[in-house]
Amino acid sequence: MSGSLKARIKSVSLIFACGTALFSDGYANGIIGSVNTLLKRIYGADVVAAHNYGTTLSSLAFAGTIVGMLLFGYISDKIGRKFGMMTATGIVALFSGLSAASSGANGSVGGLLSMLSAMRFLLGIGVGAEYPCGSVSASEQSEEPGINKKAQHRWFALATNNMIDFGFVVAAFVPLVLYWIFGDNHLRAVWRLSLGLGVVPALLVFLWRLNMDEPVRYKKDSMKKARIPYVLILKRYGSSLAAISFTWFLYDFIVYPFGIYSSTIVDNITGDTKSLTVIFGWNVVINLFYMPGALVGAFVVDYLGPKYTMITGLLLQAVIGFFMSGFYVQLTKHIAGFAVVYGIFLSFGEFGPGNNLGLLASKTSPTAIRGQFYGAAAAIGKVGAFVGTWAFGGSTTVRGNTGPFWVGSGLAVLSAIVTFLFINPLTQDGMEREDRAFREYLEANGYDTSQMGIGEETVVEAEEAVVEKTGSEEKA
Repeated sequence: MSGSLKARIKSVSLIFACGTALFSDGYANGIIGSVNTLLKRIYGADVVAAHNYGTTLSSLAFAGTIVGMLLFGYISDKIGRKFGMMTATGIVALFSGLSAASSGANGSVGGLLSMLSAMRFLLGIGVGAEYPCGSVSASEQSEEPGINKKAQHRWFALATNNMIDFGFVVAAFVPLVLYWIFGDNHLRAVWRLSLGLGVVPALLVFLWRLNMDEPVRYKKDSMKKARIPYVLILKRYGSSLAAISFTWFLYDFIVYPFGIYSSTIVDNITGDTKSLTVIFGWNVVINLFYMPGALVGAFVVDYLGPKYTMITGLLLQAVIGFFMSGFYVQLTKHIAGFAVVYGIFLSFGEFGPGNNLGLLASKTSPTAIRGQFYGAAAAIGKVGAFVGTWAFGGSTTVRGNTGPFWVGSGLAVLSAIVTFLFINPLTQDGMEREDRAFREYLEANGYDTSQMGIGEETVVEAEEAVVEKTGSEEKA
């Protein structure tokens, strides 16, 4: 194997080491829908419905995620990307295990559900931390030496959003396999193991990250040791942050409730069948449709660009959503047709905003405040997910089940319009250019940029690495 090929493989592997932990986001958010179905079968729907536990379990994880995004956005910028990533995976591993071990005093079901809710909140903090730490690091690694300029966006999408979607798929499949193993008489083992297995990927990623270093861009342009001029930053990036945050809010408002409640919707359209094999099986089929859109979108984004790939996905998703709303009654009479059309709806969402919101959030902002910019935008997105789980959850009527598709499709069109009007397109090596422009902007406004970076030696090394990258690309 040639040295250049080894360098490329190492560069790509670093992107995945940063982004792969987002698998835990997809798994944690996807698994709770099936767990709720199991809890209702074990303890009774009336008991679980008391105090609205079903929606509470789903939405508290989002609340924790928001805390994690905002807190670790600051930690990512001021302490370091690696510290944030290692802490995040540790939190996910710990509280995935404790979620599985949830129990109430003297066997109280209410106590069990309360502990599970609390553990889901704390788990959400770790999941949220991955966005401004792991995802941001993945974006910075995507522009380091060894990465083909025409594949920078692709590797980021494959290492981040595709990992989230793969987590959704695995989260749908795991309860089905465990149910095959344990059967109806051991459903408690099924839901506990479904949650507990979330420990495994978190620990594997923790080990993978042990020998990582900070990205070159962070070493050169961070404000770890400098005062962050928030007023100047808001003047330059406030409008971009608002536009990206708004579209992220709309995306999560649409996609997360549909993913979480897919098993509930299938339960409704299969006539409230008692067969968990049927419910979980169709849930797997539906969640598999996340992957084609995410994978195809990852290979399209470097050609259309993140902005126009996102707009394309949103408009196609809206078309499918309106179709599902108009023909819902007919589709529910043909479960296979419903699953396919519903899956295509989810797939276009991943092709567009799923793959590209993270790209736009991370590569629109400068390195110095990238973690906080990304964390704020993603947190506002999760507010949309939080609101969506309460707005759309638990309906058993035709109007209640079609409403989300009418609303979601309309919001997808609105999001496409906002993206077209207010979000700038990205280019290859855009972060490097943005960092230079940001320094010039700060200097023009009297800010001392000499304190940026994490040390004179590392800045020199970073500059040499960029020069080496440029020279090798010119030779190629």
